[in-house]
Amino acid sequence: MDKDPPAGRRDLDSARARIGEMFDRIAATYDFLNHVLSLGRDFAWRRKVAGLLDNGGGLKVADLATGTGDLLIALSQRHPDLTEAVGLDISEQMLNVFRQKLQRIGLGDRVRLLRADASATPFSGGTFDVVTMGFGIRNTRDVRATLREIHRILKPGGRALILEFSLPKNRVVRWCHVEYLRHGIPLIGAVISRDRQAYRYLNESIEAFYPPGEFCALMSDVGFTRVSATPLTWGVASIYQGSK
Repeated sequence: MDKDPPAGRRDLDSARARIGEMFDRIAATYDFLNHVLSLGRDFAWRRKVAGLLDNGGGLKVADLATGTGDLLIALSQRHPDLTEAVGLDISEQMLNVFRQKLQRIGLGDRVRLLRADASATPFSGGTFDVVTMGFGIRNTRDVRATLREIHRILKPGGRALILEFSLPKNRVVRWCHVEYLRHGIPLIGAVISRDRQAYRYLNESIEAFYPPGEFCALMSDVGFTRVSATPLTWGVASIYQGSK
């Protein structure tokens, strides 16, 4: 007989089931809090991902769980010659914030936005040269299914670039970071967004996510080749790469 999952895991799974609603609630303060909680390092992390495309000319790019669009904006600004740039997210309010940004910076006619689940996109197989995700895959209901979907919509030879939070290997740095996740982030999030639950979920989802080695193994298991993980800022985030 299967055992019931621990209470913490049940709470996390329940939060994932309501993920769109949760991100709708915090959309207005999401960007500001991202920058504050990462101490501004999220800008550099996204630029690092954008820099991994040496030449964007002729490429079709999809950014899944695009949120308020900072990663896709970084890619579009670094590579103005992209053939197609599509952002997809399950939260309509996050997409609304993204649309407002695109109009402010003059990219409204270069990026197409869709509301959909990252694990079940409306795209045909073999559509994109590059598929990216920034801090979104840990929020999907089924990580393996999402990776399979990324693999499906990539062209042969296409690349997946996934930016996600991780836990540092160094024990001292890891302890400090976990304390910040458990106590600092929910407190700051509660003060600024007035939604402590959402930022409690944030720290729980980071701690529960796959370690880099296990996530790379999962990418390989669903069919990706040349899989790698690059730690960022002492390992508090990682860039995962894989080819089809």
